[in-house]
Amino acid sequence: MPLRHLLATSASFAVVSAFAAHSQQVQTGERLQPVTVYGDRSPEQPGSVATLDTETIATIDADHPAEILNQLPGVNIQMNSGQEHLIALRSPVLTGGAGQGSFLILQNGVPTRSPAFGNVNSLFEIHHETAEAIEIVRGPGSAKYGSNAVHGLINIFQGEPTFGDSLDTRISGSTLGRYKADLTGNLSSGLRASLSLQDDTGWRDNTGVEQQKLSVAYAFDAAGWDGLVWVSASNLNQETAGFIEGYKAYRDDDIASSNPNPEAYRDAQWAMGAVRLSREIGPGELTLTPFYRWQEMAFAQHFLPNGGVEENGHDAFGLQSKYEVEASDALTLRIGADADIASGWLKETQLEPFGFFPGDTRFPVGVHYDYEVDTTVLALWSELEWAVSDTVTVLAGLRGETHDYDYSTAAPPGPNGRFLVPDDREDSFDLLTPKLGAIWTPEGSAVSYYANYARGERAPQASDLYRLQSQQGIAEADVETMDSFEIGARGTALGDRLAFDVAAYHAEKENFFFRDSDGLNVTDGSTRHQGIEAQASWDVLGDGVFTVSGTATYGDHTYTFDRIVASGSEVIRSGNEVDTAPDWLGDLRLTWRPTEAFEASLSAEYIGEYFTDPGNTRTYPGHTVTSARASYAFTDDLEAFVIVRNLFDLNYADRADFAFGGNRYFPGEPLNATFGVRKRFD
Repeated sequence: MPLRHLLATSASFAVVSAFAAHSQQVQTGERLQPVTVYGDRSPEQPGSVATLDTETIATIDADHPAEILNQLPGVNIQMNSGQEHLIALRSPVLTGGAGQGSFLILQNGVPTRSPAFGNVNSLFEIHHETAEAIEIVRGPGSAKYGSNAVHGLINIFQGEPTFGDSLDTRISGSTLGRYKADLTGNLSSGLRASLSLQDDTGWRDNTGVEQQKLSVAYAFDAAGWDGLVWVSASNLNQETAGFIEGYKAYRDDDIASSNPNPEAYRDAQWAMGAVRLSREIGPGELTLTPFYRWQEMAFAQHFLPNGGVEENGHDAFGLQSKYEVEASDALTLRIGADADIASGWLKETQLEPFGFFPGDTRFPVGVHYDYEVDTTVLALWSELEWAVSDTVTVLAGLRGETHDYDYSTAAPPGPNGRFLVPDDREDSFDLLTPKLGAIWTPEGSAVSYYANYARGERAPQASDLYRLQSQQGIAEADVETMDSFEIGARGTALGDRLAFDVAAYHAEKENFFFRDSDGLNVTDGSTRHQGIEAQASWDVLGDGVFTVSGTATYGDHTYTFDRIVASGSEVIRSGNEVDTAPDWLGDLRLTWRPTEAFEASLSAEYIGEYFTDPGNTRTYPGHTVTSARASYAFTDDLEAFVIVRNLFDLNYADRADFAFGGNRYFPGEPLNATFGVRKRFD
């Protein structure tokens, strides 16, 4: 059996297929596998979930998490420089506090950041390279997971020990000077360790990246408890390239490979650990997960015209608890209580004088902000799953949270040019997030139909509340709320050769806090989000030799409020499209597997046209980038592979925006090839 299939069968999680009741013949390892389930999520639950399995993660061998996640419907992650990025899940690509707080990132079910201290680049902290599975929930997930799961969540599952001695290795190098090594070892003692290393010289000037990630898990039994201890850590040191500027500047090879900000950098460290303890108590099972996390980061603010250096960090400890009772064959009840206690800090310093014109005093040299914030988050939640009949299941949930902030500043309070430093203060926010859904599988049918309502909420980021500007009032940021309704269908057809999942959604968001293209904060925006998402995988001949798979997403993301600024520099009117929100996203893959040893695929990723400013006066035309992959298994344990990205050497932009009066771009990588080997040692 080739190594890619050994990787797929090494999963140690309990896996349930949503399509298992319909078919056991759908090929795995393709773009749409049967919906795989981890933890307490069951295939009878409504909602939009996509899962990438071990085999797919290993085959894609992503240099950047965007390369694998963008293959899923409703997902649009824009790569910036090095490992930097911005996320969209059923949303525009969001920046600032909105980008930090609108998407919940978890590892093994535990948030990688405390709610008030998000990170727009949150995916470079997770260990996706050696993950057992990646699960993406599209749409609000706050009722179960809490604050920040407004537009959706990404959950990375690291594998549990398999209690067998083995070592899986993957080593690669690319024509762009990017070298990677991923190693995962399992020991019979119940210990699993994964190490990922990347050294990238950078294809743009002065853009080297060095990154290391480590994950360790240990399984044990103690005093009647089933236990799992896990620790993950990452370190990133990169030289960062800034935006290139000028209309369609990405089309010029020399400009695209240049770096207007050679002084820019980003250094980031992150670590997190948890202990999961489970045992039967009374009629149900109790699960306790105490955890600790820590992070620090320093970077040059190359994306702002005045530059500056930001340093930030936070550490936290907390507890997740869940008690699950099967009250009957038809009724399952889950209740839980969570706590997260954190302490964070931020300092911003401008080192050099800057002004748009002589005498411009809005950007003073020196410290702009220097504050600490202590936060306490307490939550209670419940979830009821009821099989009303053999064909209908209902899921209802409710979560209540309270967020307390205690802020103190070391910088003098008051206005300082464009910046406003609040005096010491305390703030508190309450969240209440319900959900209600139902799924219907007609008797004898291979298709399930569902409807789902969910509310997503997020308390303000610390930076929303305390990193103010002189035009703002104190504490204008409020709880951001989004109510979403979706309907969908998933199942198989054509004699089980076609697996599909399609969903349509409508959502309304209030108290949208964002930064406009002039760099000014907007505290009371509102938006509407609606669209259709589909993914499918078709085994053309029914023998797994040739498969066509892909995704298609249509999204309409619009402002539902007016903002008429006196200067006229940016006018937002209700009905304007939200910037950086393509109407269409698409991904298509053709896979050929003529033998057990050889596999080849050709894929294309499509990004549609989008506006680059909220006033809808500038656009990026979109692009289609193609890639090819091939692998050959010489033995059951040795496989070689090649990946060619940007097959036709297209000049395109990973990100385009219009800010501070000009067009700005992060150019996409040119044609490049990666060569690698996978080897398994038993």
